[in-house]
Amino acid sequence: MRLTRAAVAAATLSIMLAGCGAGPSDRPAVAVERPGSGGGQTEAPTPTAPATAEVPKTDLTWRDCTEATLSSLAFGDAPEGLVLECADFSTPIDTAGTVIGTFRAGALRARLPQTPADAAPLVLTSGSDRSSASTLAGLSIGPNSALLAAQPIVAVDRRGIGASQPIDCIPAQLRAVMTDLGQFGVGSDDQIGAVAEYSQDATIACRDFLQPYENTFDAPHAADDIEQLRKQWQVDKINLLGTGNGAKVALSYARRYGDHLARLVLDAPEPVGADMTTMTEARITGAEAALTAFAQRCQAADCALGDDPRARITGLMGKATSGDLGDISAADLSTALTGFLSSPRGDQASRVTALADILAAADRGDRAPLAALVVRETAAINSDGEFVNRCTDGQQPPTPDKARELAETWPGKYPVFGRTAAVGLMVCSAWPVSTAAPLPTELDLPVLVFAGAADPVVGGAAASVTGALGSAGARHATMTWQGWGHPVVAHSGCAQQAVNDYLAEATLPADGGACPA
Repeated sequence: MRLTRAAVAAATLSIMLAGCGAGPSDRPAVAVERPGSGGGQTEAPTPTAPATAEVPKTDLTWRDCTEATLSSLAFGDAPEGLVLECADFSTPIDTAGTVIGTFRAGALRARLPQTPADAAPLVLTSGSDRSSASTLAGLSIGPNSALLAAQPIVAVDRRGIGASQPIDCIPAQLRAVMTDLGQFGVGSDDQIGAVAEYSQDATIACRDFLQPYENTFDAPHAADDIEQLRKQWQVDKINLLGTGNGAKVALSYARRYGDHLARLVLDAPEPVGADMTTMTEARITGAEAALTAFAQRCQAADCALGDDPRARITGLMGKATSGDLGDISAADLSTALTGFLSSPRGDQASRVTALADILAAADRGDRAPLAALVVRETAAINSDGEFVNRCTDGQQPPTPDKARELAETWPGKYPVFGRTAAVGLMVCSAWPVSTAAPLPTELDLPVLVFAGAADPVVGGAAASVTGALGSAGARHATMTWQGWGHPVVAHSGCAQQAVNDYLAEATLPADGGACPA
């Protein structure tokens, strides 16, 4: 079963994934004195010896794809010794048997020459934020290598995303107007209403195209795919890392298959129990904070954006909103900014001046480099598969009238990302609202949680997740990274070492610790 269409695979809708990133750091954790929020105290003894993950008994058929992967992502050359390997495996469309058939799930494995051959792999999912493979590739090329040096990491792409069986369901003309959120399309005088209509057209097109399995793209089904990988490996326990939306997948796995978890790490987890407006505002709060951090680093580097880079970028967004950047819309510029700032590239801090050069050129009238960045970032974070998965996971979109109200008020609070984010609330407005993925009710497992000080993908959302873990009886500890970017482990050597220590002994750090920027 092939989920492709003859239509040109172009960029789809611009969904705000606000971005903030800080430089890599391998400095040790900083202790922060505050009350523990979920039982991460190291004094409490573990009642029983912790179970451990196992090396696969029957592995996938891996093939080297180092150069091809990094080239397709425009990540540059591979660091010396890095090996990326691709594979795929079949997974049931629905384990309950309501729909017969299989999907093809894509996987990427990363390792270094010093990675032990007898180490159990760490499974990674970044859910629908971007392909899990690109998250792993970005982590792998950074200067912090402690995590990969200790064990291989295997990323599993969510259905319809990355190397998994693709979805190409939005007609090319509709995709084009959704990409700029209706700014240049018919009905642009009422952008909110136009995007709501586009959402209806895209929803009908995709659900008709996917029938009868249109309801199998939620987080629990993504968890089923990870369970299928465990079965193919013929192991009893796995270690699982969920970043951003991937944390929702990881929590679904913990609820459905918790007995098969040895360790669980939630990195900058998406909030639980939040409606679409709340989640979007959290993201753009993180995006604005990230942009401020980027601007400070840019100014310190004497970048091309001058003495006040943030003001220059705000002005550039004003130009895009008024149509003064040619065919680059405000949504396009937002996608370029958030895609860059939320990149999992571990070397992202070293590329600050590169983005500054692109933005300064666009401000002077040379828009070609920015247009190329828009195309690249749109492909990375706004595919048809991401549209289907994000809308399936979405909860309680606002009414058009509420979105219009926010389009007036948010720009005052969030001058770069506010208006575009308000319009983007309509992208999934026509998709049938599904029931929220059930959370674990009983979890006898220590859980390590990371939060970013300026996270471009989820904002500050760890509290709702740690509350859910506490309700399930899980011991947990949260560490905060003081830098900007997403996910934390891609950028912080301190966080990578904390993960290694936890994976080795199931020992949590003191709750409330921090990793420096």
